[in-house]
Amino acid sequence: MTETLPQAASETDLLAELEQYRVELRGYCYRMLGSTFDADDAVQDTFVKAWQALDRFEGRSSLRSWLYRIATNVCLDSLRSRSRRALPMDLSSPVPAPTDVGAPAPHEVWVEPALDGDVVPLEADPARRAVLQDSVRLAFVAALQQLPPRQRAVLVLREVLGWHAAEVAELLGTTVASVNSALQRARATLGDGVDAERRPEPLDAVDAALLARYVAAFEAYDIPALVAILHEEASISMPPFPFWMKGSQDLADFYLGAGKGCEGSRLVPLTVNGAPAFAHYKPSPEGGLTPWSVQVLEVADGEITHVHHFLDVALFPRFGLPARLTS
Repeated sequence: MTETLPQAASETDLLAELEQYRVELRGYCYRMLGSTFDADDAVQDTFVKAWQALDRFEGRSSLRSWLYRIATNVCLDSLRSRSRRALPMDLSSPVPAPTDVGAPAPHEVWVEPALDGDVVPLEADPARRAVLQDSVRLAFVAALQQLPPRQRAVLVLREVLGWHAAEVAELLGTTVASVNSALQRARATLGDGVDAERRPEPLDAVDAALLARYVAAFEAYDIPALVAILHEEASISMPPFPFWMKGSQDLADFYLGAGKGCEGSRLVPLTVNGAPAFAHYKPSPEGGLTPWSVQVLEVADGEITHVHHFLDVALFPRFGLPARLTS
């Protein structure tokens, strides 16, 4: 299928043609790069390159395929000069609560969270949307970063976006055999730890009640109640700090020790990386509450198993959140 742009189209029409692909391209670049900020830059670079080359677009492929080809090259160029991003659990073992957390690592080290609406097109049908949401969950995005860039592109295009091997081969300028081989190697690298086709069950009424209890306990800073609703082997992490902790006793000790400054906080619900999440506002010495972290919760079998605390206040304006709460 091909599509051509009307030769007499106005600049506004041409920009609108490109703009309709922004969210899905951002989602693709996010899976490739592991950063919502880098994905923004990659999509913008893609549009600039596409705009500059529009006079050479002859409609032999679809506009969408052409944009994906440009975006893929932008991502591959970007990844040549970078180390892979990760989550703290990928880099070290858990530490006990009294451990010195150390200095924060640069933000370029970490997989960053993404607001669902920024990377999953709203117009996708429910079944398709479920697939796309699942493929931006943090564990999957972090696992993708283990793959060489071209294998990463092949796996995302084939298994997430549903492209045919021949389409991917044309996009990458290679053969179908090469694409199939890259896909097999990517699957072998990921192994059984992350299954691209696994679909977590949607949150039900029981899970909603669990999250409500979590919010109530956290905002009251009732640590016994908070720990009681976590899985006994639940864990927490706090990028950009490299540490993470596991087990109810260590979590309780941390919340009542180094984490004590979060008492009096307020949580604002979000949906991030296909998971329940909260914007965490912390009391300010000047009064009111100021941005502190974005919490992303992992829920399995009716229990909270992990809480990612992303301590990056730049995420708040990026997610369209207020700069301050009065109460």
